[in-house]
Amino acid sequence: MKAVVVGTTDLRECPNCEGLWADAASLEQIWADREKQAAILGMPSMIKPAEAGAIEEKVRYLPCPECRKLMNRINFARISNVVVDVCKGHGTWFDRDELRRIVEFIRGGGLDSARAGELDELEERRRQLHAAELGQAWDTRLGGERTSHLDRDSAFSIAASLLRTILK
Repeated sequence: MKAVVVGTTDLRECPNCEGLWADAASLEQIWADREKQAAILGMPSMIKPAEAGAIEEKVRYLPCPECRKLMNRINFARISNVVVDVCKGHGTWFDRDELRRIVEFIRGGGLDSARAGELDELEERRRQLHAAELGQAWDTRLGGERTSHLDRDSAFSIAASLLRTILK
């Protein structure tokens, strides 16, 4: 791979496949800096629009250029439809034009949408956990049996709390 500078960001490029390797620090700079994103968007593209969203027919795992261990394949931000190869300790491999597609995704608000979706998912999990805890409290007060041993006020209190959790 040869060293390339895109804007002010140091990357490495494979001259055969035109893929790019970016270390974690460089990626953080790109995600945070609109000028660095503009430099990525200003790179010439060799991919036809029809190919941009194409799904790979043959999945392949690539070794990290630094440690040679096979990298993990992830859908960037879980909703971008751009699958990249990541080595947690060293960086990310982008096949030809994937870095541009991710920058377009970020600029189009995709990263904010992904974060909002994750927050919604966490809130739903919190609600489910709370409902499960209430159900467990119900079972504990009943001594493990579903009988009418609860006093009426306790039963209504637990039921009301469970309904509030479900309806949130």
